[in-house]
Amino acid sequence: MVDDFKSRGGSPWGSPPGGGNGSGRKGPTPPDIEEIIKNLQDKINKFFPGGASKGGKPIIFGLLFLLIVWGLSGLYRVLPDEQGVVLRFGKFASTTQPGLNYHLPFPIETALTPKVTKVNRMDIGFRSERDSGFTSTAVADVPEESLMLTGDENIVNIDFSVFWVIKDAGNFLFKIQDPATTVKAAAETAMREVIAKSKLQSILTEGRSKIENETQEIAQSLLDEYESGIQITQVQTQKADPPDQVIDAFRDVQAARADMERAKNEAEAYQNDVIPRARGAAAKILQEAEAYKKQVVAAAEGEASRFLAIYTEYAKAKEVTQERMYLETMEKVLADIDKVIIDKNAGSGVIPYLPLPELGQKKATN
Repeated sequence: MVDDFKSRGGSPWGSPPGGGNGSGRKGPTPPDIEEIIKNLQDKINKFFPGGASKGGKPIIFGLLFLLIVWGLSGLYRVLPDEQGVVLRFGKFASTTQPGLNYHLPFPIETALTPKVTKVNRMDIGFRSERDSGFTSTAVADVPEESLMLTGDENIVNIDFSVFWVIKDAGNFLFKIQDPATTVKAAAETAMREVIAKSKLQSILTEGRSKIENETQEIAQSLLDEYESGIQITQVQTQKADPPDQVIDAFRDVQAARADMERAKNEAEAYQNDVIPRARGAAAKILQEAEAYKKQVVAAAEGEASRFLAIYTEYAKAKEVTQERMYLETMEKVLADIDKVIIDKNAGSGVIPYLPLPELGQKKATN
């Protein structure tokens, strides 16, 4: 082969144009494709016994190489936020989990990897469009979706959003034709069913969370019946108002109801203040009466017991008892009267005199 290169002027790509030795060429000589293929065949034949006589083996080797590459083309990777869906001749075959997986090479099997953790949003009753380059959001009302009849025969204008993810990629891709429309139809049907069982006042005030939960349960049951492979994660009400034509009158009614509730609360507060105080005063009077009753009864019982005791002593010694009763009575009668003691039995014309009031005053001043 070296001699062959020398015979072509030392270049493996052949002689330069004009048949010269290459000393006068102005640029590189274009390669001779046929010569390259022939050289490669000669080199490959050296690896097989028999040389060029068995020139079909390189073709077999190439086919084996292509077969290996074709077989390895079935390897594919599923990311953590994806789910693999294997199709056999275009028909759903199985689902695979995140990681490195394998399917039969194309065209026997192919694999799709939809993202199953992405939270999708569906707005019902309104449409929001975010202007490019701005943070403001323009909201357009859709009356045919938002106006619903309540259980007490009123009309409510309700806007809500549904958030959902892919639960089963196989069913999601092949059991439903339009996932967004399916979610919208199921959620709107569920909301209308819940609103038809609720009263307007509850919808506008404290009943929103209950409505959201019931709507999510009903919509999810409908999607499960369709085998949609969709999981609803949340139903969120954005607005719940009366129709625009009567909203002013409704607000006046709400203001009147608020005034009524305020007056009612003030009355209840006054009631809660007056009634306990009246009950306390009544209880105090009852307690005082009960105490007076016990006092009178106890005093009467004491007087009766005293009378019985005196009567017993009187029966034993009448004169002594009479004398003692006389002295006790006089003691009570004369307790607050100024007294002077004179001994009537004193002689020699001198009146014995004992100034008891003056003695008492001197004792008090000392």
